[in-house]
Amino acid sequence: MRSWTMALLLGGTLGSATMVEARVIGSMTPAAPITEARIATLPVGERAAWTAYLAKSRALMAADKAALAAERGNTAYPEAPHPGRSGGSGMPMDRPTAWYSSDVARHIGDTIISFQTPAGGWGKNMDRSGPVRARGQNYVPIENLPANAREDIKTADSNWAYVGTIDNNATTSELRFLARVQAQAPGVTGEPYRRAFLKGVRYLLDAQFPNGGWPQVYPLQGGYHDALTFNDDALSQVAELLADVAVRRGDYAFVPASLAVQAATAEAKAIRVILTTQVVVDGRRTIWGQQHDALTLAPAGARNFEPIALSSDESADLLLFLMKRPNPSPAVIAAVRDGIGWLKAHALYGVDFTRDAAGGDGRKLVAKDGAGALWSRYYDIATGKPIFGDRDKSIHDDVNELSLERRNGYSWFNNGPAKALAAFDRWEPASARKPLKDRLR
Repeated sequence: MRSWTMALLLGGTLGSATMVEARVIGSMTPAAPITEARIATLPVGERAAWTAYLAKSRALMAADKAALAAERGNTAYPEAPHPGRSGGSGMPMDRPTAWYSSDVARHIGDTIISFQTPAGGWGKNMDRSGPVRARGQNYVPIENLPANAREDIKTADSNWAYVGTIDNNATTSELRFLARVQAQAPGVTGEPYRRAFLKGVRYLLDAQFPNGGWPQVYPLQGGYHDALTFNDDALSQVAELLADVAVRRGDYAFVPASLAVQAATAEAKAIRVILTTQVVVDGRRTIWGQQHDALTLAPAGARNFEPIALSSDESADLLLFLMKRPNPSPAVIAAVRDGIGWLKAHALYGVDFTRDAAGGDGRKLVAKDGAGALWSRYYDIATGKPIFGDRDKSIHDDVNELSLERRNGYSWFNNGPAKALAAFDRWEPASARKPLKDRLR
């Protein structure tokens, strides 16, 4: 499709609205799963760790399935739990300390424990204040996806999806709630919560790739779920949790020292892979993709409308995560400075992504005096210009040319990087300070 319309061209530090010919500029490349054939292409020294990782993943999935089958036997079993809102609910972390010793909090903790998979993780999008899991019931809700979305969800087994995931805050939210409840349940009363928590931490350690990243779903599900996942802040949330576990303070004081050491090691590996995956273009560090191939670490696509690209919101989260690290290394400092610089240079001004005033034609990108700053969710890696995907895998340079369903049904623009830019203005670790004579120039 081609038409003359307003597209965004990046120039200098501003986005300027210019009349250009909108066009389809490419097609989505599906992400590759982790397989023996792909592992065989790695350098010899890396293959053993990945082969063992894949074998363990398969063994854990088999054990999860066997445990559910054993519960069911040949008898009828309950229907799957009802899905809740995206991101899950029923696990508040902002209540007074005493509330976590209440019957209500412990019921939530009991429900969380009941839905923990044998491998140690949790599914997503459930209200954990609901009933405990019944024997034979699915560990996760069954997603009722619209027909036009089903092709996007690639899995080796369509009846076994997201059985253990870090997507949509899953697993990390359950673990943080369990830690809070156990802290108010000393002695025997708190033991079930502590056991489930420690099992969940070991699940995260098992799920970590040899290179330090995490897949969206573990045991591995296939498709883009096998990719190293920055999407929706998944990796940073896991690494933040492990950092808290490592210091063994507050809710995490009960963690055995040996497990805390493992958590610290995992966090350090996560930081290294974040630094390694920062995309370099023409010799300069930019930002990150929404997900990266697990084996090559190159940016990867996900669903049909999520192309290989630089991703502004996920990158802003990674920069915030790096800025929170105590005593940042020179490599961390350089990564933050360059990432912040890229985001500043690619902010869009004078435009707004809003619903058509006349109604009926959905959201569109329109000129708006004084508007900004706004960032496209995706930027082409080579050109640094905004790009947009559609259900048919086509990649566009103009969001207004997308199908109505996708234009309205996805967050194509955001202001998430503004928080990272504001944090950077306050962030000046001692190791990053320039000599006074340089600061006065």
